Amino acid sequence: MRVVAMILAGGEGSRLSVLSEKRAKPSVPFAGKYRIIDFPLSNCVNSGIFDVAVLTQYRPHSLNDHIGIGKPWDLDRARGGVRLLQPYQGRNDQSWYKGTSDAIYQNLNFILEHRADLVLILSGDHIYKMDYTTLIETHRRNQADLTVAVMEVALEETDRFGIMTVDEQDRVVEFTEKPRARDKGTLASMGIYIFQADALVRRLSEGSDHHPRVDFGKDVIPAMVAEDRVFAHRFGGYWVDVGTIQSYWETSMQLLDPSLDFDLYDLDWLIRTRSEERPAAKIGPQARVSRSIICNGCTVRGTVERSVLSPGVYVSPGAVVRDSVVMNDTWIGPGAILDRVIIDKQVVVGAGAHVGVGDDLSVPNKTQPDKLTTGVTVVGKAAHIPPGINVGRNVVINADRDEGDFPGGDVPSGETI
Repeated sequence: MRVVAMILAGGEGSRLSVLSEKRAKPSVPFAGKYRIIDFPLSNCVNSGIFDVAVLTQYRPHSLNDHIGIGKPWDLDRARGGVRLLQPYQGRNDQSWYKGTSDAIYQNLNFILEHRADLVLILSGDHIYKMDYTTLIETHRRNQADLTVAVMEVALEETDRFGIMTVDEQDRVVEFTEKPRARDKGTLASMGIYIFQADALVRRLSEGSDHHPRVDFGKDVIPAMVAEDRVFAHRFGGYWVDVGTIQSYWETSMQLLDPSLDFDLYDLDWLIRTRSEERPAAKIGPQARVSRSIICNGCTVRGTVERSVLSPGVYVSPGAVVRDSVVMNDTWIGPGAILDRVIIDKQVVVGAGAHVGVGDDLSVPNKTQPDKLTTGVTVVGKAAHIPPGINVGRNVVINADRDEGDFPGGDVPSGETI
């Protein structure tokens, strides 16, 4: 039985603020050395699925460079392997992807060329480990046209997901996308689907100009529930959508908890990535490091507490990094303090600067009040923070800002530079 995987990785990820300003959300660094896309890619390979398409759209260059020909994931194969698929303008109905199912519809040739029996459709921006062979076995056992991976969520979170009602055999009898009323149950779609290829092609091809099949949750799955055999596959492991600043920061901090049931050090289920050769991390004689992830190429001569440092980060003597995520090749000057901060790549933090100042974490960012409300300050790629200044909570410093962009010196909480 031929299985092909199609990973939807074209999302803009605007809720990640400046972290996705220059890259697609699936290519945002995570857990030090990885990118978010590494998790579904590694799950495919570990599940024995080697025919993989990655559908890109928004700012794909970083993602394309990262995946390349797929060698780190053993996807550089003469038969099978990984293919990057981008939308293009054509004479007929090709255009920018309008939604999740429209993206698959515009690439049905990939499915047909591979003569697929089953099509596994994944999101490119979730953190989890799953053996997809168990999902496929559930699908085959039920002789399903579509099987949806599901998990239990808290009742107050159901308006963020597609919620399903199932019968005693876990056949889906109702599907509601992001219900406003909290009366549809707590069984949520994870955005992981396995389709019979012929059923998928048939249902996507049924759309019309008046009733397009644009999105799986809004259009395709409800129609299939009414007319086809749709089943749920229950997943009880760790899974999180890191699509917001808060969830990204919280998940990064959870990785530092030794009791977390999510093992990145499991040699039987490796998470693979494309990485540069770097020397081992160096910890100086006056350094203090506790409950942190320190990647290769880092030099720590100050204090790091409950933080994640990507490759090449330099922490100067007297500097303190606390409850923060610091990405590749950032330089933190002597005496600088970072507290509850996410810093993108190649940032320079001047000596004595204090980023994340203040006891009140609830002052929202004025320009992005829906994204930064919990005290996390975010610094964009290659920004230069002047020495000696104070930067408050829920502040956004955009990419490529230099010292001349801080004419007033200190930056109060909730401001944007």
